Formats: sequence, C-alpha cells, structure tokens
Amino acid sequence: MRFVAVIIVIALGAGAYYLSTPEGRALLDRVAINAKRAEHRALFRAGETLPGTPDLTQLERRLAARGVSLGVPIFIRIFKLESELELWVRKDGRFVHFATYPICFWSGRLGPKLQEGDRQAPEGFYTVDADALNPNSVEHRSFNLGFPNAYDRAQGRTGSFLMVHGGCSSTGCYAMTHPVVDEIWRMVTAALEAGQPRFAAHAFPFRMTERNMRLR
Repeated sequence: MRFVAVIIVIALGAGAYYLSTPEGRALLDRVAINAKRAEHRALFRAGETLPGTPDLTQLERRLAARGVSLGVPIFIRIFKLESELELWVRKDGRFVHFATYPICFWSGRLGPKLQEGDRQAPEGFYTVDADALNPNSVEHRSFNLGFPNAYDRAQGRTGSFLMVHGGCSSTGCYAMTHPVVDEIWRMVTAALEAGQPRFAAHAFPFRMTERNMRLR
C-alpha cells in the first residue's frame, strides 16, 4: 500500500509539473477552448442567447448611457482564449469600452494563422474599410479583417477571406451569431458612413494580463 501511495504521489507531482510547462498550459488552454466551443454551439443550436450577450434590443439606450450615438468612430478587439469580441467607441478624444460579445465559434488553436488551409483564425493588428464589408455573406453578414497584413506577408503567411461573420461555424473566421453580428454591423456601417475611413481590429491569443503573460 505504501508503494502504491508513493507511486500516486509521484504521478500527481509529475502531472502538476507537466501542467506548469508551456506544453501543459497549451493542453489546458485547448481543454478550456473546446469546452467553451461546445457550450456555445449547443446553445446556438437550441436557439438560446449566448452568456454575456448584451441586450441587443436596446442599442440606442445603451449608446445614450455611454453618451454617444450611432456613427461614432469604433475600434474592435478580439480575444481567442476568452472567446470574446470587444467593441470600443470614441468619446472625448479617446476610445472607451462599449460592449463585449461572446464569440460563438473560432477555429484552430491559440497562435497566428500561418498558411492557407491551416484553419487558424488570425492574430494581429488589422484595419477594415468599407470595401471589406459583405452584406450578402453566406454567413449572413461579414467583414474581412484584412489578413494577411504587411507583417503577415513579411513572415511568409498566406490566407484569404478571414472574416468576422454571423452563424456559429468557422474555418479560420470569428463567428458571432446572426443577432450579434447585426448589432456590430450597425455600429461598423454607421461609423464608416459618418466618415471614419477605416477602423482597427486587433486579434489577440488571450487577454494580456500579468497573470496570463506569466503563465505563458
């Protein structure tokens, strides 16, 4: 019995050590990502609203509460690990957080898109203009993030048509559900029509908190 107990302690210690390594952290990340994907897809298929979705019926009221209106310049941030897309609005000369939307599905793992067909959703700093918008997308509505950007091309990365769109499936895009992408679309088109020439969309592997940076 004592020998068995020693073996169990050694195994637990080895497991704990492995989970503290980069490979172990990557495994934990994949488990968390897949669990979130499964939860979101099950809710989507059941016709339920994803947790964390703002009240999409009250856009004007929420804008007024922030002291802004449709047409204000916008900025988007995407976080893969957390499966969240943030929309920021410009107020008093700076961008302030307006809404956080759950991403229904994104494909691949943490890390940048490297080549056409790898099914990776991109990470990086992109800009989106009116030419990137597709109101008749097969996934309801979409806008092209602009991958590959100059940095991606310098690294030899390839790929095309990497979008933010509706629905809950992806082969390299960020799928937001139809109602959510409709609200984002209203904000995007209003900003561009009001004179914002393009808006920034930054995609990160995870939130760059001190803890996340230390763990990875």
